[in-house]
Amino acid sequence: MAATTDFKNFLRAIQPILLAPTRPEDRFPVMIRGRHGVGKSCVVYQTAAAMGLPVVERRASQMTEGDLVGLPVIEGNVTTFNPPDWFKQACDEPVLLFLDEVDRATAEVRQGIFELTDSRKLNGHVLHPETLVFAAVNGGEHGEQYQVGEMDPAELDRWTVFDVEPTVEDWLGWAKDNVHEVIWDFINQNHQHLEHSDDFEPNKVYPSRRSWDRLSECLTGASLLDEGSDLGTVYNLTNAFVGFEAAVAFRDFVENYERQVTVEDILDKGNIAKTESFGINDHSALVEKMEATEIFKTRLSDVQTQNLADYFLTLPSEVAMKLWVVLGQGDIENTVALHQATGSNGRAVSGYIVELLTGEES
Repeated sequence: MAATTDFKNFLRAIQPILLAPTRPEDRFPVMIRGRHGVGKSCVVYQTAAAMGLPVVERRASQMTEGDLVGLPVIEGNVTTFNPPDWFKQACDEPVLLFLDEVDRATAEVRQGIFELTDSRKLNGHVLHPETLVFAAVNGGEHGEQYQVGEMDPAELDRWTVFDVEPTVEDWLGWAKDNVHEVIWDFINQNHQHLEHSDDFEPNKVYPSRRSWDRLSECLTGASLLDEGSDLGTVYNLTNAFVGFEAAVAFRDFVENYERQVTVEDILDKGNIAKTESFGINDHSALVEKMEATEIFKTRLSDVQTQNLADYFLTLPSEVAMKLWVVLGQGDIENTVALHQATGSNGRAVSGYIVELLTGEES
C-alpha cells in the first residue's frame, strides 16, 4: 500500500523542487497519482499560478509518437526533428508542462516521455531551465480500477511520485468560493456523499469532487437552486452527475433547505429559536459550518458576540466545548469577548465554561 498525502502537505513537500534548485537538472518531474475527480489537475494549475507560470497541457493518452517528438527534417545529409509548438514553447520560455493521463499513453509515447523526464530534452531540444514538468495519473494503489498501463520501476524512477488522497476539508476549503452554497452545506453535513471510496461497479455513476463542481455550475447557471425550483429537475440532473444514492439524499436536503440554519442566522440575525428542535448532531454540524467558513478569524461585532453568547449557552456540553475550541483557533479577541459576555437571559458565559471544565454547576 502506498503512503498517501493530502494536497496541503503535497504543496508543502514540492517546495524544494519548485524553489530550491540552482541547476536545471534538479528540477525533478512531479507525478501526482490518485483517483479520478479528486482535483489533481486543479492543484497543478494552482501551482502554476503561484509560480507565475503559464500551463502547457497535453493529454498523453491522445498523443502519437509524432505529436511528442515532432517531424523529421532533412538538411543536407543530416536528419533533425522540428519540435511541436507546445514543446518549443517549453524550451523557449519558462512554463509548467503538464502531461495528463501518462499511464494511458501508448508505449511509444511513454518511451519518449522517458527521455524527457530523464534528461529534460527530446531529440536534442532542451527544456528551458525554469520549466517545470508535472504529470497526473490514475495508477498506483487504485490502478486496477482503471484501464491504464502499468509503469515499470525504471519509468517511475524518473519521476518524483506523490500519491494523493485529499481530505474532505481540502475540498470544502476550495469549494467555499467555487460551488453553490447549498451544495457546500450538503457536503459539509454529508461527507460520505462527496465521493465514492470503495471499488467501482462497472457502468455505474458515482459522485466525485469534480462531478459536484460540474453539477454546481449547471444548477447555478439555470437558477435551479432558487426558492420554488422544480425538485424533479434538480433530482434528475443530480442523478446524472453524481448517481442515484447521492441524488436522493441531495433532493431531500434541498427540499428541507429553507429550514436549515445558517451561520448568518445565528451570528447576524440572532435567530436562536430555529435551533430549538436541534439534536447534538445538528448543533455539531452547525459548529462545523462555522469552522469551515473561518468566521472567527476576523473580529466579531458586538452584536455578533452577543448572538454567539446566546447560542453558546443553549448548547449541550460536548458541542459547547467543540465551539469553544473552534473559537480559540481564530482571533483571540473573539475568545476574550465571549468569555466576558452575558447571555440575554442574564447567565454569564464564563460560568458555563467553568461548568464545562469542572463538571460542576457554577
